[in-house]
Amino acid sequence: MANSLVIVESPAKVKTIRKFLGSAYTVDASNGHVRDLPKSSMGVSAENDFEPKYITIRGKGDILAKLRKEVKKADKIYLATDPDREGEAISWHLTKALKLDEARDKKVYRISFNEITKNAVKSSLKNPRELDMNLVDAQQTRRILDRMVGYSISPLLWAKVKRGLSAGRVQSVALRMICDREDEISAFIPEEYWSLDARLKQEGGRKALDARFYGTRKEKIAVGSKEQLDGILKGLEGQEYVVDEVKPGQRTKKPPIPFTTSTLQQEASKVLNFSTQKTMRLAQQLYEGVDVKGHGTIGLITYLRTDSTRIAEEADQAARQYIGEIYGENYVLATEQARKAAGKIQDAHEAIRPTDIALTPAQVKDSLQRDQFRLYQLIWKRFAASRMQPAVYDTTSVKIAAGEYVFTLSASKLAFDGFMSVYVQEDEKEESNTLFGKLEKGDVLKLEALEPAQHFTQPPAHYTEASLVKAMEEQGIGRPSTYAPTITTILARRYVTKENKNLYVTELGEAVNGIMKQCFPSIVDLSFTANMELLLDKVADGSVKWKTIVRNFYPDLDEAVKTAEKTLESVKIADEVSDVVCDLCGRNMVIKYGPHGKFLACPGFPECKNTKPYLEKIGVPCPKCGRDVVIKKTKKGRRYYGCEANPECDFMSWQKPSTEKCPRCGSYMVEKGSRLLCSNEQCGYSTNLKSKNENN
Repeated sequence: MANSLVIVESPAKVKTIRKFLGSAYTVDASNGHVRDLPKSSMGVSAENDFEPKYITIRGKGDILAKLRKEVKKADKIYLATDPDREGEAISWHLTKALKLDEARDKKVYRISFNEITKNAVKSSLKNPRELDMNLVDAQQTRRILDRMVGYSISPLLWAKVKRGLSAGRVQSVALRMICDREDEISAFIPEEYWSLDARLKQEGGRKALDARFYGTRKEKIAVGSKEQLDGILKGLEGQEYVVDEVKPGQRTKKPPIPFTTSTLQQEASKVLNFSTQKTMRLAQQLYEGVDVKGHGTIGLITYLRTDSTRIAEEADQAARQYIGEIYGENYVLATEQARKAAGKIQDAHEAIRPTDIALTPAQVKDSLQRDQFRLYQLIWKRFAASRMQPAVYDTTSVKIAAGEYVFTLSASKLAFDGFMSVYVQEDEKEESNTLFGKLEKGDVLKLEALEPAQHFTQPPAHYTEASLVKAMEEQGIGRPSTYAPTITTILARRYVTKENKNLYVTELGEAVNGIMKQCFPSIVDLSFTANMELLLDKVADGSVKWKTIVRNFYPDLDEAVKTAEKTLESVKIADEVSDVVCDLCGRNMVIKYGPHGKFLACPGFPECKNTKPYLEKIGVPCPKCGRDVVIKKTKKGRRYYGCEANPECDFMSWQKPSTEKCPRCGSYMVEKGSRLLCSNEQCGYSTNLKSKNENN
């Protein structure tokens, strides 16, 4: 009979770990947190010196009852929740809920492991420890501060402004960052500039070389107007294009650093088009364990919430050995790369890596779902590349004289692929110039064309989920565990909407941000929030007491709420009015938000209770009848495009229709990725969507 009980967080881990430990151990799961602050009240008050009031989470009674039975049978209890502050707090709550701190006849241990492998789990059992109350207190502090902000400000927004609004300590700062970026974009004034390329041919060369206008021999010239450009073109009339200087060289491209939570979310967004939430969900599955043919249920990656790039020595050596055997010793990186340490880096965890480098993506492909495989492949390749030599390019830099003016061109050729034999990032593009033969000083090149182009400076780009995560990390806002839920929340609240990866603030989001900046400036202050994160780190390392932070934070918040109650008396956010007329009473219907998204409702409620589905127009006329094309969903939730006049008009398309007509057969075109395709499959015409957009 088993006399040792191992309690993990997730049921998915139970099967994986049970296989490693055998019959002497019972393995069971808490299903996450078992206790929390009550939903009906703040659960913490100044009158009680901010001592939190915890209650059993609804629905966890049966789980705790089962765990209590298992505890009675066991001599030793191992708390094996996740290896971070949240996991430490869950273990502490379990000791309270199961009264393990009162069980004198039981031995209670805390164990943690960065990867769910047989060696890691068994090693943790040999090296148990006590609960780290500093980590528990750091988690408690974050939870209490978040509760104070949410429960103090959200009801105020409900009562004074609009039902359903909410504020949060980190979400409100993320919303402000997006709003600030929108303000930058709105205030941006574009400036004109011109580029001038010379298409030149080498003697005997098959492909033209593209040289870019530089200036004169004395200085670089920025061309700011058509008049300035015309003067340069006049000066170039009749000039010979002579090679003035040739500089051969070599350039190396360093291998990437292993993934942290932030960089994994960013790269998965760019390469795989995954949301931060989807990336974390899939990574959790790969960490907890999947059934791999020939191996059983195993964890495929290390812990997914980390801001460290450190790699365990054993994993580092295994990767180097694997690379030497598969790619050759000349591909093995000589020494480990290290990212410059920042003050907020917590090095307790490793970077995100495969638990076994020998389990290649090809070997596990048939055992994984498509998106699991794509994420695992990204992590595996990134880690393997981080242990490989830099890529080396042979480069040539050329200066070409044309009268008093100078053009430059550069060409490069991959001499040694190094890490790029495994992993190439999205932004790694080779130069387009390829030299046919060796260029030497004095060579005369034939001018095929001068290609001037007008440009305008561009405003800052809208945030995407990836760039917002990067900005939050750089500003010290939030931590690896908070990026995804923060973005998910502001999207769910309809403060922000996402279109083609870009995040746009809504009118509702602008209004809430304006209120927060006016009434609660410190809550949405980036420096204040980043400093609060550093204070939480100090609680975790034991240098600051958690109640000191809460005692200093609450009075200012309480005062701001009292002031805001008076300030917000006249603020109202009206519902957005649509052009759809209520067919029961004739009023223009307004856009509301429900659990399944937008819908139309009559503003005459409760006298008139008429509602309708909200049909989002895409600005394209129906190819069949000329009415508007709208976005619709099937019963299973799949998105498609149809006519607003349905059922009178039966037009529908799985791809987004375009206003363009096929120049070959006249059918309507549809967008698919970066291409425009003719909807008539027998025609087969296609063109590049990007070039169309640029022409517009």
